Amino acid sequence: METTKTEQWNQSNNQIPVFKVDPIMVLILGFITCGLYHIYWNMKVAEVLNAVAGREVISAPIAIFSGCCFPINIYFFYLAGKEGLPQVYKRIGYPQKDDSTLLIVLGLLFPMAAAMIVQNDINKLYS
Repeated sequence: METTKTEQWNQSNNQIPVFKVDPIMVLILGFITCGLYHIYWNMKVAEVLNAVAGREVISAPIAIFSGCCFPINIYFFYLAGKEGLPQVYKRIGYPQKDDSTLLIVLGLLFPMAAAMIVQNDINKLYS
């Protein structure tokens, strides 16, 4: 019997990785490291969102390049708001909402604010 890619992904990633960071620290570490922290942050957030969704919502290359390439950054926040965070809300029992427009606008104007919003929502998984 052949398993699909999603089933294989679910079998290899049973648990949600813990990535609980104070949203203010995302802002501070982003400034201190001149944005390098956001490459690491994007990778960890993608890992969490993929585990919660049970499939690959944000690929590793998108996560890496979104930390250093502006247009891809906007796409990262679109995917997080459209496909990743709704799964987080579903998991924690919050009403479903689509934050993709908000995250895209903030990703254009102030990406660190968008990152703080995403991190705050992810932290609710561990409460």
